[in-house]
Amino acid sequence: MDVTTGANDPWLIVGLGNPGPEYAMNRHNVGFMVADLLADRLGGRFKRAGRAQAQVVEGRIGPPGPLNRRVILAKPMSYMNLSGGPVNALREFYKVPLANIVAIHDELDIDHGTLRLKLGGGDNGHNGLKSMTKAMSADYHRVRFGIGRPPGRMQVADFVLKDFSSAERKELDYFVDRAADAVECLVIEGLERAQSTYNS
Repeated sequence: MDVTTGANDPWLIVGLGNPGPEYAMNRHNVGFMVADLLADRLGGRFKRAGRAQAQVVEGRIGPPGPLNRRVILAKPMSYMNLSGGPVNALREFYKVPLANIVAIHDELDIDHGTLRLKLGGGDNGHNGLKSMTKAMSADYHRVRFGIGRPPGRMQVADFVLKDFSSAERKELDYFVDRAADAVECLVIEGLERAQSTYNS
């Protein structure tokens, strides 16, 4: 699988989540929330992407000149555990190198609101990542948005499919905004700079 990139290659930024209003404020949908904010910053609206089971916004991130990047924002419209098919279809259609793919997703093993950026690695039980890795390999970037572990004996599946609590929502806009900043930094300035700035 080709992971080499050039300055003119596009980036595919994927927010992971489940489609439908009943899932909109779930912890599992924080990837969609960050993608929506990035779309607002680009001044675009998500539209159906041809035959791919996804919605996309196309635009550019970064200052004029060599750091300006072409980006495709995407939200798979399959359910979370089937994200890989739509993402791979977009990767092939837009001819995006694997290392120019960014998955934004919730992460159980990180405290709420904390960010961690990395390239490659395991899926840690995350069905969206598992599906993407199966479809393409694991060599894509991840922006991991911490949601913490479920309290008491609550099952993980129940926890991630519940809405953020009222206490969590007080700072959610700030954390989503910071995650969007981290994505932009990753695309424009590279992983090392983004990690040093946003891995809190």
